[in-house]
Amino acid sequence: MAARLKELYKTTVTAALRREFGYANPMAVPLIDKIAVNIGLGEATGNAKLMDGAVTELGAITGQKPVITKAKKSIAAFKLREGMAIGTMVTLRGDRMYEFLDRLVNVSLPRVRDFRGVSPKAFDGRGNYTLGVRDQLIFPEIDYSKVEKTKGMNICITTTARTDAEGLALLKLMGMPFRP
Repeated sequence: MAARLKELYKTTVTAALRREFGYANPMAVPLIDKIAVNIGLGEATGNAKLMDGAVTELGAITGQKPVITKAKKSIAAFKLREGMAIGTMVTLRGDRMYEFLDRLVNVSLPRVRDFRGVSPKAFDGRGNYTLGVRDQLIFPEIDYSKVEKTKGMNICITTTARTDAEGLALLKLMGMPFRP
């Protein structure tokens, strides 16, 4: 069974984007390429157990095994040595990407307290969108009783759009709740 958002993209989003931006070639219509979810844990230099919790939680949220990111340089002021584990990340593509975006937009973001929408200003100039989440408890996959420490995460949505306007239109049509 294909993801719900993938079907939405094929049926309505492509037609709406072609009307709005006047694409002659159907391959020129922007689409979501990948979603990278990253948890940076600078505190893991002092407490290595935090990394295990972050890896299991990110795996539960995304449905894919995370990769542990390591420090590239040693920084004495941060008590950081080259090769130390300082974060964890997952890159989602295909059906898993659409499933994650569907759960993020329809289940997790509305669970944020005083949620009025995400900022439409977080585009990078090339149609890619980055969203910061303050704690992982907004995801229903996380069991509140097993969480040692709340961790924030960055969610980077990479699109094939050339401009921010195209990326904004694509994500709006996909259901992303932008602030007015």
